[in-house]
Amino acid sequence: MSYDDSAMGSAVLGSAIDVIGATPMVRLSRLTHGLAGSIVAKLEYLNPGGSKEDRVAKRIIEDAEILGRLAPGQAVVESTSGNMGASLAIACALTGHPFTAVLSKGSSAEPVRMIAALGAEVVLVDQAPESVPGCISGADMVRVEVEAERIAQQRQAFRSDQFANLSNVDSHYRGTAQEIWVQTGGRIDAYVDFVGTGGCLAGVTRALKERQASIKCFAVEPAGAAVLAGRPVTKPNHPIQGGGFSRADLAHLRDIPVDGYVQVTEEEVRATARLLAAREGIFAGLSAGANVAAALHLLEGDLKGATVLAIIPDSGLKYLSTDLWEYPKVS
Repeated sequence: MSYDDSAMGSAVLGSAIDVIGATPMVRLSRLTHGLAGSIVAKLEYLNPGGSKEDRVAKRIIEDAEILGRLAPGQAVVESTSGNMGASLAIACALTGHPFTAVLSKGSSAEPVRMIAALGAEVVLVDQAPESVPGCISGADMVRVEVEAERIAQQRQAFRSDQFANLSNVDSHYRGTAQEIWVQTGGRIDAYVDFVGTGGCLAGVTRALKERQASIKCFAVEPAGAAVLAGRPVTKPNHPIQGGGFSRADLAHLRDIPVDGYVQVTEEEVRATARLLAAREGIFAGLSAGANVAAALHLLEGDLKGATVLAIIPDSGLKYLSTDLWEYPKVS
């Protein structure tokens, strides 16, 4: 029997941290059939923690250790809606730092269980009175931030602070964006990104525009919570976890030359995520549905004929308990 090892890595790696990055890119030709233009998708859900936040967590811990902000064995605390908690749990477990993830009780069950399984402590914070179970509002995240800061001060822990830590932006500027450029040969016309912390949008936008200023970069937001686009917030309790927190003051997006804003509804986000799975074999989460739905909007509008880049931020496995994957029973 012979083996084709052409797709295998050249060495046995030291740990899961060394697997982070170098994610593949595919063309979504089935979803764009009949449209003028194309969507290329970077499969960040194939990182070991199941999301693009693995890149950020790795960079935050590495940079903090190098700069002396994180001492050997010092605890780490972070507020998260799910993905960053899992990513930091991996990074901290492999670098010897106890980790505490602070989440809202509105988070889906899968990330909470995953974070705990990865050896981290999980602290769940009550939702704001007006919030809806299964949805994380901006008010919920404020509560989570307050509790994370309290715990960090009490324990003299390092607060990784993904919303303000520049290592977040740098991980995408030096990593994600450079991979995109090489994989596409620079042949992209636009880029869309569903905004959580804004770190990915900031890092990729800055790097792509340095390479080719004509590439248009768009922030994606939920309809009814599009504060970056200057719209009133009418639906703070949208179900698209990981972003759309109704924060107009995102530090990472200051001075970033965003070209426009795209709003997506929760119905089309769910529908697009399901089509990604059924037609493209990409089992991804709600933010992926948001990005691809936004890319489709652009191809159907002013960017007809363009090539649009969409990030696939996380795995659909993290939403099995939500209504994203509710289907009729087959008899």
